[in-house]
Parts: sequence; C-alpha cells; structure tokens
Amino acid sequence: MEIAWIGTGIMGAPMALRLLRVGHRVRVFNRTPEKARALANDGAIVAADAAAAVAGAEVVFIMVSDTPDVEAVVTKAEPALKAGQLVIDMSTISPRAERALAARLKRLGVDYLDAPVSGGDVGAKEGTLTIMAGGEENAFERARPLFEHLGRRATYMGASGAGQMTKLANQIAVALALEAASEAIRFAQAGGLEPSRVLEAIGAGAAGSWQLANLGPKIIAGDYRPGFFIKLIRKDLRLVADAARESKVALPGLAMMASMFNSAAALGHDLDGTQAVAAVLDRLADVK
Repeated sequence: MEIAWIGTGIMGAPMALRLLRVGHRVRVFNRTPEKARALANDGAIVAADAAAAVAGAEVVFIMVSDTPDVEAVVTKAEPALKAGQLVIDMSTISPRAERALAARLKRLGVDYLDAPVSGGDVGAKEGTLTIMAGGEENAFERARPLFEHLGRRATYMGASGAGQMTKLANQIAVALALEAASEAIRFAQAGGLEPSRVLEAIGAGAAGSWQLANLGPKIIAGDYRPGFFIKLIRKDLRLVADAARESKVALPGLAMMASMFNSAAALGHDLDGTQAVAAVLDRLADVK
C-alpha cells in the first residue's frame, strides 16, 4: 500500500519501520527532518512537508505529541487529502478534538480513526502494542491488516473519541501501577532486602504488573533512559483531568500522580522515562 507516516519520533519511527519491512511503500515527514531521514536507508521516501507526504497515500498515519500538533498536521495536510483516504491518528490527544477532526474530514469524504497505543518504545519496535480505536467500524476493519503489523491487539472501542477515552483510562492505571512499583521497591531497599529478589518474589503473584516487570529493574538500576517521556505522561494526565471534569468524575489518585510527575519534571527529569518518578521518592525521604 501507499502509506504516509507523519511523526517519526521515539514511537513513530519504529512503527513506520515495521510497515516498511513488510513491503509497504512509506512516505515520511517529521518537523525535525533528521528524524525522518534516518528511515531513508530502510526505504522510506522523505517528504518535504505534510501535504507532500499524504498526497496519493491510501492510508495516512499521524504520531505526534499533543492535541495542537495533530490539529496542525491535519490543517497542513488537508489541501492534499482526497475522498476515500483513511487518516489514523495514533497520538494521545483530547477525545473532544478527535471528534471534531473526524467530523471535519468526513466532509471531505476522508475516513478518520483515533487509535492511540500503549506499550512504549519496546512495543513499537517489537510490534506488540495495544491499539485502541475509535471511529466508524468499517474504517477500523480497513485498518486492521496494518494494525496487525504494529500491535498484538487492536480493539474497536466505538465512535470517534472512544479510542482516546480508552487510552486515558489506560494512563490512569499505568500511572498508579508505576507509583505502586516505585514505592514497593523503595520500601524493600529501605528494609535491607535485595530488590531484584523482591521483584522475582512478588511479581509472580497478585502484585505483578507490566510496570513492575518492565520498569522495576530500571528503577533498581537507576536507569532513567526514556521509553516514554515524563513530559508525555504529564500531558496525558492533563488530558485525563480535562475529560474527568467534563464527566464529573472524581479521581483522587490522578491528582496525586500528576503531582508526582510534575515534581519529577521540576527535578530535571522531564525528558527521562516515566520510571524517573522514583527519584521523587528519594527527595521526599530527605524532607525533614
């Protein structure tokens, strides 16, 4: 297929690469050109701008950071879009914005899915992401063969915006599970236990989680290299807070985790992985 991929960052680049490696023709564009050019050796065609990337593509993927970024991509690409194309936004942004974008492109005869993902950079590289899609079901079925190269599971969640709402629910669970893992490790270390053995012991039982298994060893090693940036989880939790206010839902755990991640950013960890939230526990322990 002729595919356009806009956004070749820590998640987008390996996802686009997976589509290249199964034989699709992929045109890529990124605001930082060097990130797009890095895929040229793998056969990607580097486009000069978003409009050039999407022109003639059967499917257009967007994987950028935030709501204004997606809106800007759509605005720049819109003059080149034609009826019958499918646009799939795999970023994590506002559900309300996704509904507006879907309605806007529908007037052009362009199908639109919001299909955010979970699984981090490892999932992007290995094709094991979890994909949560909102939009028209026939558009989801059209995208399904491509999703199968990107993720282990793709689930149709309902109308436009439903994919993003599901992803935001995911982020609540992720943030709180990460805090639980961080506190358990710090508690074990303070009690004189070997933390890696604690992970082995409790990870096989009811305390087990993806965060404990995958980020626990990094917390123990002080390895804060990013698989998913602190700055991005902070953005995601702001989106959750906005949606919760609209729905009049109380989320006390969300408020705590927003504070923890904001503190991590204040300590200089905004461009580190989410596991750097563990550094905040060290600072809190020093408070007299």
